[in-house]
Amino acid sequence: MNISVILAHPDNQSFNHAIANTAVTRLNQNGHRTVFHDLYAEHFDPLLLSPEIPTDASLPAKIARHCEEIRSAGGIVIVHPNWWGQPPAILKGWVDRVIRPEVAYRFLEGDKGEGIPVGLLNARAAIVFNTANTPPERERDVFGDPLELLWKNCIFGLCGVSRVYREVFTVIVTSTPEKRQEWLGRVQDLIDAFFPLHHS
Repeated sequence: MNISVILAHPDNQSFNHAIANTAVTRLNQNGHRTVFHDLYAEHFDPLLLSPEIPTDASLPAKIARHCEEIRSAGGIVIVHPNWWGQPPAILKGWVDRVIRPEVAYRFLEGDKGEGIPVGLLNARAAIVFNTANTPPERERDVFGDPLELLWKNCIFGLCGVSRVYREVFTVIVTSTPEKRQEWLGRVQDLIDAFFPLHHS
């Protein structure tokens, strides 16, 4: 199975990088073909400009490649920190430019965009790994856990991916090396659960 792994964190020594590397390694061990993008390392341009907005726009080659990869992916893994209840801007820009009409969703004929679109993504499942420094109770009770709604309802659910799981590792800033190793074990377990050993 083709699995797209998208990482958005500027520090290559971050725990986000450890999560992504663990996920890619496990996916490869399980016999999947991974397409890995470290958006910061690749200097992904997050700006959606007006010529790209039309459905039939001629896309830059790099964006067209991202679109084809995500369209054909059998699974998706997203890794990013919780910054102000949102993904980093570079990842939001990736969503703006890649999760686009006729790639990830389509409105029915006669619908001008006010209705509910039909999801087009082929992914059987998506996992979102987040890091945070907010305790989960505060994230839920005070902030309403906006990333949960964003990824499950506003993005993947709308684009046809019905099996979406999000795991949050917190509190990062006070975590010990032992706790981080435990968390990386959890990453492996989740990869095994959603994208198990593939027999060719």
